[in-house]
Amino acid sequence: MRPKPDHGPLGERSVTPGEPWLPVEVFDRLGSTNDEVRAHPRAWRVVVAERQDAGRGRLGRSWTTTPGTGLAVSVLVPPPASGPAWAPLLAGLAVHRAVLEVADLPTVLKWPNDVLVPSDGDRKLAGLLCEWTPQGVVVGLGLNVGTRREDLPLDTATSLHAAGASGSSGTQGAPNTPAVDRASVLTAYLVHLARLLSDDTGPGGAVQAAYAEACSTVGREVEVHEPGGGVLTGMATGVDDAGRLAVRTAEGRYAVSAGDVVHVRSR
Repeated sequence: MRPKPDHGPLGERSVTPGEPWLPVEVFDRLGSTNDEVRAHPRAWRVVVAERQDAGRGRLGRSWTTTPGTGLAVSVLVPPPASGPAWAPLLAGLAVHRAVLEVADLPTVLKWPNDVLVPSDGDRKLAGLLCEWTPQGVVVGLGLNVGTRREDLPLDTATSLHAAGASGSSGTQGAPNTPAVDRASVLTAYLVHLARLLSDDTGPGGAVQAAYAEACSTVGREVEVHEPGGGVLTGMATGVDDAGRLAVRTAEGRYAVSAGDVVHVRSR
C-alpha cells in the first residue's frame, strides 16, 4: 500500500513557499523521497520524509535521516535553461543562500553536489542527488539541521546545530536544542531554487557566475576519481557552460562531467 502524507513535526509547521510549488507533502516514513517523486511525478511537487530508510547519495552512497533532526526532500522541476547538468549546481546554490539567510551560516559549494561549512573544517552539511525523468529533473536534498555532533555518521559530516548556527532570530539555542527551524530552512530553499531556475538565462549568465563565486572547488588542487577508475590530479580552474569542472593537469586540460572530487589543498 502506498504511504500517505501525514502531519508529523514538519507538517505541524506551515511550509508555504508559494508558486510555482505545489503544497508540501510530509510523510512519516519513506524508502526514498526521490523514488516517491519519480513514481508519481508532477511538476513542482515537493515530498519530505521524516524518516528515509533507503535514501541515496551520489555513487550509490546511502543517506539516512534521523526523525526530527534533518531534511530529506525531493522536488520535480523543469530542466535548467543552462542544461540538465546545472540542476545539482543550482540546487546547491539555493541551499547555500537559504542557510545563510535562515541560519546566518556561511557555506561553500563543492562541485558537483555538496555543501560544506568552512568554519567547521569544511565538513559536509548537505548533499544532492539529481535524477532525470521525461517529466523533468528530480532533485533530492539531504541536509543535517539539528543533529548533534556525536550522532553524525561520519567525522566529515556536520549539521547546522553542530556548526553552531543561529536561528532566524539570530539567537543561539541551548546546547542540546536545535536553534534553526527546519520548516524555515525548507521554505527558503524552495524559494531560492525556484528563483534561480527562473533567473537562469543560459550559459554565461549571472546565475552561472554566482555559482562559480560560491564554489570552493574552483581554484583548488583536486583529485578527480572518475567512474571508470581513473584519477585526474590538477588545478580546478572553473566550471564551463555545460556545468563540467575544468581541470588543468600536467598532461593537459580536461572537462570533467562526472566523478568524485577530493580537495587537495585550500585556495
